[in-house]
Amino acid sequence: MKVIKLFTFIIVGFYFYNSLASVHSPELKPEIWKQTEHGVTFSLQQLSLENLDAFYYGRGFSLEQIQPYVQTCVYTAILRNDNAPGRIHFLRSNWDIVSGDQVNPIRKNSSWLQQLKQKNVKPSALIAFRLAQIPEEQEYESGGDWNRGMLSVGLTPKAEFDITIRWDIESKPYSLTMHGVKCI
Repeated sequence: MKVIKLFTFIIVGFYFYNSLASVHSPELKPEIWKQTEHGVTFSLQQLSLENLDAFYYGRGFSLEQIQPYVQTCVYTAILRNDNAPGRIHFLRSNWDIVSGDQVNPIRKNSSWLQQLKQKNVKPSALIAFRLAQIPEEQEYESGGDWNRGMLSVGLTPKAEFDITIRWDIESKPYSLTMHGVKCI
């Protein structure tokens, strides 16, 4: 009897392992885009649909509730003040996405939250969603102060885009444009 249980466990484990391996094929491995300007580093790495589904399902969303967000090319965004000449301040509403001939601002977290509330998402899941996003506004001190969060660019898979982020140091404007970012 123990041999049968062990054999069953091995077969199920092997099947599960192979099914995971097939989802993560090399051609679907997300790239990391990283750029530094004026002492500030910005990077993007796309999150897979599977990872997003699992992340939000684990925080109380149904897969149906989170699908409108998951389908919009979501990235982990990291913004770091390595050695800018002072504290940087950004408003995410000043960032733009350019795809083809269309220029679009980044959708606000409050807009996503409003849409998710209409789908009867639990309050605890909404808090988890809000905390997982790159902030709408923040300041980072020089010398390595940073943050990371999820960022939806509002595009469909296979889209290519440029993203411009803007910040200021004591009201002096700065920007960085990352070209040719791809959505898998």
